[in-house]
Amino acid sequence: MNLSYWEIRSWLSNIDFCIVGSGITGISCALELYRSHPTARILILDRGIFPQGASTKNAGFACYGSLTEILEDLQTHTEEEVQSLVAQRYKGIRLLRQRLGDAAMDYREYGGFEIFLSHEEEKVDVALKQLDRVNALLQPVFGRLPFELHKNDFGFKAILPNLICNPLEGQIDTGKTMHALLALLKRRSIEILNGVQLLSFEDLGSCVEVRTDKFAFQTKKLILATNGFAGSQTGLPVLPARAQVLITKPIPNLPVCGCFHLDAGYYYFRNIGDRLLFGGGRNLDKDGETTEEFGETALIQNRLETLLRQVILPGLDIQVEHRWSGIMGVGPQKKPLLEQLSLNVTCGVRLGGMGVALGSQVGYELAELASDSW
Repeated sequence: MNLSYWEIRSWLSNIDFCIVGSGITGISCALELYRSHPTARILILDRGIFPQGASTKNAGFACYGSLTEILEDLQTHTEEEVQSLVAQRYKGIRLLRQRLGDAAMDYREYGGFEIFLSHEEEKVDVALKQLDRVNALLQPVFGRLPFELHKNDFGFKAILPNLICNPLEGQIDTGKTMHALLALLKRRSIEILNGVQLLSFEDLGSCVEVRTDKFAFQTKKLILATNGFAGSQTGLPVLPARAQVLITKPIPNLPVCGCFHLDAGYYYFRNIGDRLLFGGGRNLDKDGETTEEFGETALIQNRLETLLRQVILPGLDIQVEHRWSGIMGVGPQKKPLLEQLSLNVTCGVRLGGMGVALGSQVGYELAELASDSW
């Protein structure tokens, strides 16, 4: 771009903190930096018109992990690591609720439910045998036993009679949440430049040279909050993971209320008023879904529709109104990756599909990390 003197002076000069990524993590980081450094100049860049990686495309689950998901994590993590990870999610949701208020993001605590297909008797038996162990592990986090049994009274077909419920889980309106966060930035005069993609950066010691697809500039500190896109930008162990989603047209007398997990969290659905949102299926083609490209595939969309019509809402007239996808960040560990990459460059990424729960807390910790050498 051929920038004018005014553009350079007004938007790209004397930047103290530049944050790449305007999702929940990036905005939370900016708000924390403003709180601790109110005179600092903070600039946020985002490649999309919206914070489009996952923060405006997620399903809006305020969840902490289903029982079978936590049991899977215990196979590769210590009990202390799993407890710490769930605590980080719980802190993140509380921080988001405190920052915005429940009304601003339409937070509803309808509970979270894990359901099991009729052929998964062995899986549910294994899970129920570990229920007391996991409840004891997580009771210090929640101040109560999180998991309890719940009857299948939602009209599901080919589902085992016992569901596993965490009544502390909730749901948010993703659009309202991001609008409220952006409004907080505006009130603090924190700039966001959309449609700007980071190409490269170089820590020069006294500052960081930032090169984008539109212009280059310098900042004292560079903070990467790009989650699933961070691997290609930094070489860190972060893989993009595409998640495909559909939402129905309004369904009169929709019998489903709450957040639901199926197949260790690989499938998930919830009500949005009288509509049903259903997403997942990445496990059908993990290689194909390890991509930074947005889009939908017939393989996964057809499976979502089959489960929707045959299991979740059998016998109802269902019409799909919207389909979309988002990009998560995953890796060999569930723990988010918060690292000082160099003297003036930090990152907070790899939220593992738990961005709603983790974003605010990771943003808080990222701001602290970036401020250490300020």
